[in-house]
Amino acid sequence: MPVVDARVLAKRPRRLRAALAVACALATSRALRRTLLASALALALACSWPVAAAYAQAPHYRFAVIANTMQSPADEAPTQRLIDAIGRERGVSFIVYDGNLKGPKEACRDALYERRHAVLETSRPALFFIPGQHDWVDCTSAQAGGFDPVERLDQLRQTLLGDAQSMGQNPMPLTRESEVSRFRPYRENARWQLGDTVFVALNAPSPNNHYLTAGGRNGEFEDRVIANAFWLQHAGEYAKRRDARAIVVFIQGDPEPERYERPERFAWLRFGRNSRRDGFLEFKRSLVKLAQTFQRPVLVIHCDDERASGGFVIDQPLRNDKGNQVTNLTRVALAPHDRHNQWIEIEADFDRTPPFRVTMRDVPRQLPMPTAPPVLQRDEPAASMPAVPSLGPASELPPLLQTPGQPQPDPQEFEQLPRIPADQGGGGYGPATSVAPAQRSAPAAPGAPGASGTSGSP
Repeated sequence: MPVVDARVLAKRPRRLRAALAVACALATSRALRRTLLASALALALACSWPVAAAYAQAPHYRFAVIANTMQSPADEAPTQRLIDAIGRERGVSFIVYDGNLKGPKEACRDALYERRHAVLETSRPALFFIPGQHDWVDCTSAQAGGFDPVERLDQLRQTLLGDAQSMGQNPMPLTRESEVSRFRPYRENARWQLGDTVFVALNAPSPNNHYLTAGGRNGEFEDRVIANAFWLQHAGEYAKRRDARAIVVFIQGDPEPERYERPERFAWLRFGRNSRRDGFLEFKRSLVKLAQTFQRPVLVIHCDDERASGGFVIDQPLRNDKGNQVTNLTRVALAPHDRHNQWIEIEADFDRTPPFRVTMRDVPRQLPMPTAPPVLQRDEPAASMPAVPSLGPASELPPLLQTPGQPQPDPQEFEQLPRIPADQGGGGYGPATSVAPAQRSAPAAPGAPGASGTSGSP
């Protein structure tokens, strides 16, 4: 009689499990029950083959992270060359463009976004885009055209973030938070999986997560904080149900995790308060909660233009409410010295301990520069400003702080929606080195954690 693992059956669709139970109950002999059980199990495995195959694949993979490469029209060709160099590397599963398609002094016009979108679409591997500070927050400045930042973010949601898959010539499927009815506008928050790693993209830009100090309700910030917290919570539960081995979170802004402010019981007694409100406070509390509930490695990747003397920093600066270091959460802050000729490679090998290695890679000098700018192919001309979903009056939106008795966001709500097949979803961090493309060597032995940007481990 075949051996049936209850954990395997628990992951099968309800109808298959029900059919299996009914068939076994109606069987009149032990031999018939064996035959029906074997047939039903084979059917269940066949129906779930795409998902099972996705989890069996990619025990060893690599992905690339770049950001801030296009600050002016002259940067478009070097960025296309950089993306082409990454695409020529064997084993690179996808690229993450971690914010800032444009410079702070460029006008936030539709035509500019369309040109930069065309550059990203030239990627051979799948490419995931995360909005950054210059892409929408800074659009309110006179140099950037004096646009409404929220309207510009909505434009990005309808164009660059409008598909149910990544960019690139070989796109990967992803799941967007906008599939949850309560968080319909937040198309930029996404999730995908590769092997045993779940990847999460969140909109949390510099400076200070777009927290505004002006009077009145900070509506955009407050609503996005709730959406981001829900998406992190859901990603943790999603990863646990699928027995994922790590979660990787991408944001553009620097959350300064070493500045984590623990909640005070009698904060109202303090008269001298810090004048700067930490816009990333809720995000860091969500990270602490995620690390505590997931209990496996969590990696946070973001941009850092100030402290990364070696091109990037690997450390574990986040502490929980008791002041204890969150040992299963590691931060990687990126700041390549040459943004047009360097990129960050993260390699995962789950047959090795620790399984992750961070490396600074260089573009081959002999790689030619593209001569013609890419053109984004469209079936019809793009509208100047597509219609965007309305958030409704502020009074109908959930408050930033939940009150007693108020229903909390339920991550299970998301599971009721149609699922997008996943062929994607690590732990420690090995030594980081700068390697030329033609001089790649065998992985070095894992190093000790440190804040110098050379190594780290959760």
